[in-house]
Amino acid sequence: MHPTTETRALKEWAVAVDALARGETILLLRKGGIREEGKHFRVAHDEVLLYPTYEHQQPELLKPAYAAQVTPVASGWHPATVPITAWARITHIFQVRELPTVEALLPFHIWNERFAAERFGWKPRFPLWLLLLRVYRLPTAQTVAYRAEYGGCKSWIELHEPVALRGLQPALDDAAYARQVEQIRAIAEREPVAVD
Repeated sequence: MHPTTETRALKEWAVAVDALARGETILLLRKGGIREEGKHFRVAHDEVLLYPTYEHQQPELLKPAYAAQVTPVASGWHPATVPITAWARITHIFQVRELPTVEALLPFHIWNERFAAERFGWKPRFPLWLLLLRVYRLPTAQTVAYRAEYGGCKSWIELHEPVALRGLQPALDDAAYARQVEQIRAIAEREPVAVD
């Protein structure tokens, strides 16, 4: 059962949000933004809207098919309105501390080897978080007005207006999602963290 509306959102590169909504990946890699509480990533919610961001997308850190989808924008740029196309349930969370594990996950996400190594190497004393998302598409995109409090290097935001969640359609069917979860779990299960 899904909620009927949602205001909580997870910010992610627009190209990644699109790939999640199309069922091309279920995996996000996170270390946390500069403005995270305590400057470290944590999972604040397990059911969220996916809020696309554009400012920090870097084509050189994406696999070629995804790099071609990105148009770089100036620092500080944001659209006047933001399309919300998907809602997700975070079903599994893992912490990874070894680079070979990160490298083995390369087939399961949109980023290239350079991104994975850089993300793993940033704040090396802290783990890389792997989030597996069961994504559902909204029947039509809902537009929200950009607000200053949505900006900045933080993962979690609260939207000013709720987004209706009627008519959600899964990005992947149950069997396909379960297969990907098991493949990723086989690589990452050495350091699982339970979802609260």
